[in-house]
Amino acid sequence: MSSEMIVFFILAAVAAISGILMITRANPVNSALLLILNFISLAGIYLTLNAQFVAIIQILVYAGAIMVLVLFVIMLLNLQDEGPLREELSKRHYANVFFALAVLALIIEVLGWQGGETLNAMQQMAPNAVQNGMVQNIGDVLFTSYVFPFEVTSILLLAAMIGAVVLAKKRFP
Repeated sequence: MSSEMIVFFILAAVAAISGILMITRANPVNSALLLILNFISLAGIYLTLNAQFVAIIQILVYAGAIMVLVLFVIMLLNLQDEGPLREELSKRHYANVFFALAVLALIIEVLGWQGGETLNAMQQMAPNAVQNGMVQNIGDVLFTSYVFPFEVTSILLLAAMIGAVVLAKKRFP
């Protein structure tokens, strides 16, 4: 197993653990910080998959701008701790945990059964992945082959921004 695969599995474990911790925390600020950790670990996974552009956008847009917005809303609403989430676990909760563990065991078994063949096949799917993930190549395709959908999307986002300003504007009698 290569060092790149080891880093991938470590980052995947960090993403899974931070995701689970994020949804089980009572404090919304702690949940938001764990979500940032999740976004950063996902960016690391994208880097191991040679998707440099997606990794940079993940950090800039999600871990940066979106999380600032989420923290701003949390602090604006002045949310308090919801208290400990210690309710009685019913049989349904135990069944859900058992089902999730069974699916996880099945995935690990399938990956273990195929062994290195699956990893080699995944690495052979895109031999030029490093070139495809570069910002320059994505920009070339975006502004040549997909220029019309790109411009339509920009007009749609502009209309949404104008609509948000109109809706947020105070109306004076």
